[in-house]
Amino acid sequence: MIVPVTDVPVPGAVLADFDAYMRAVDAVFAADHARYMGWVPRLDVDAYGALAYAIECYEREHLEEVLADRPPRPPFPMPDDAPIARRRQAWGATAVPGTGVAEWDEWFYVPDVGVGPLRFGMTVEEVVEAAAGMLGRTGVGECVRGHAAFSPTWWIEVRRHEPAPSPPAVTAYVSRDAGLFCVAVDAVHGPRVAHDQLALVGRDREELESDAIAYAEARGVYLRYSLEGFAGPDDSGIVLCGQTVGQVLRSRPLFMVTREGANTEWHSIPSEEYPGSGHSTA
Repeated sequence: MIVPVTDVPVPGAVLADFDAYMRAVDAVFAADHARYMGWVPRLDVDAYGALAYAIECYEREHLEEVLADRPPRPPFPMPDDAPIARRRQAWGATAVPGTGVAEWDEWFYVPDVGVGPLRFGMTVEEVVEAAAGMLGRTGVGECVRGHAAFSPTWWIEVRRHEPAPSPPAVTAYVSRDAGLFCVAVDAVHGPRVAHDQLALVGRDREELESDAIAYAEARGVYLRYSLEGFAGPDDSGIVLCGQTVGQVLRSRPLFMVTREGANTEWHSIPSEEYPGSGHSTA
């Protein structure tokens, strides 16, 4: 179905052209701004998720056009004289210095729906197809079975198209019975992902805690601390793990839903992502 973004989109809809893409981006940004201001967005969760998915699909299919024509705009109004660093923060692009992460490289996270082009419940084949077009090369392997109640589980590592080998930018975990239930984003090579304007990827613990406290105070909400001391939003679908980058521990977020045989997202964490599992980047 081709949708010109004049009505509420439906799951699986695609954008007709670049103008429709830009209207979809405007609608998503307006919803983000409404939440940021404490207002009720005009888009409900289903419509937001459908638009976000359509945006991701369009960018995957028309990447050169998007990079050439997409204006560098934040998701809520900001003065023209705002510092560049503040504009990058508004995008949720908190790149680790020296990694060369492009400003367009951010993914949307929708609780209970998915992150970027990945939707919870996808099969291994669907994850490979969706992620390969966005990032690059993929590899699949079987996970260690952490509990008798869990069905067989596979990891899918997605690496960027780069001349030299690089660590996975994203690692997705898919079980036979639940489908995709966990997406781990690399602190250095992964896309930038934010929750309600709070950037979550590749953050220093103290820096993230400071921003998270300000975020919680501004919205009157609670925070959660991970086992490795990272402060984050009180969203059961976000688990902040740590990844050693040089001599610094950076945030490596997991975006999750509860898998079969588990009671919570915490119980669903793949053993490959447990604290102390050895994720590091020189």
